[in-house]
Amino acid sequence: MHAPAVFPHDPIEGYALLDCGDGEKLERFGGVVLRRPDPLAMWRPERDAAFWAQADLSFVRESDRGGRWQPRRGAAPLPEPWTLTHRDTRLLLRPTPFKHVGVFPEQASNWLWTAQRIAQLAPTFVAREEPRPRLLNLFAYTGAASVAAAQAGAFVTHVDASKPAMRWARENAAASGLAPDAVRWICDDALQFVQRERRRGRRYDGVLLDPPPYGRGPDGQRWTFEEGVVELLADIAGLLEPDAGFVVLSCYAVGTSPLAFQQMLAELGAAEVSAGELALPVQDSARLLPAGLCARWWRAP
Repeated sequence: MHAPAVFPHDPIEGYALLDCGDGEKLERFGGVVLRRPDPLAMWRPERDAAFWAQADLSFVRESDRGGRWQPRRGAAPLPEPWTLTHRDTRLLLRPTPFKHVGVFPEQASNWLWTAQRIAQLAPTFVAREEPRPRLLNLFAYTGAASVAAAQAGAFVTHVDASKPAMRWARENAAASGLAPDAVRWICDDALQFVQRERRRGRRYDGVLLDPPPYGRGPDGQRWTFEEGVVELLADIAGLLEPDAGFVVLSCYAVGTSPLAFQQMLAELGAAEVSAGELALPVQDSARLLPAGLCARWWRAP
């Protein structure tokens, strides 16, 4: 049996996927153990019910719009927020009604790859007499990728349509000790912002985008991945520096394939393109939990 293409996972300090199966996963974030749904865990768990009972919080879905977190009976109240540390990045975590806690651990692989590309671009932006490369992070959520990229030396433009997510991202930046001028914060619809940047003649060395399958902009703009991603990538092509740069496209729970991702990014121009899946390794197991599709476009200087 041949294994599908999976990008190597970069372990996060303090995070572990303890087990998964029967449509759920059991994870440790810092000192907090969470039990929450994951429709891609379509096999039987490896650990018994007593092991799963250690969860401090269990997510109970109440509708297709969300649910609530049920604390373990008799457990002491949990701190909110609590902190997850990854290298120099400090991320504040909170349980939300949408089963998320503010960080997607599978994205650590992209944070590391982005930092490596930023380092390789150094001769390019030095030749332009600029102090640091410019990175655009779209659908940037609570800003883990923005913080990591800024710490790697980029000036980051962080774009998200959610004001609560924007506040959370600023908290993460402050907790990680970023300078006030490390990130430009933009609460806006991603497609409309990119189109305005093209008209302004702005250029970026790198672009990250991790769009949801569907969503709404701050003024009610409707987004679906299948309808919007091709137009968005076409506009992103007009923002990239012509000599060198990179793009990372990832998405969870979307009905397409790594091959489609690879071919969409190939339309950005001649470059090295790799595509596959992101996945989380189960602790003390050979299993990998699928965590979304990803493609990376890299034009070396």
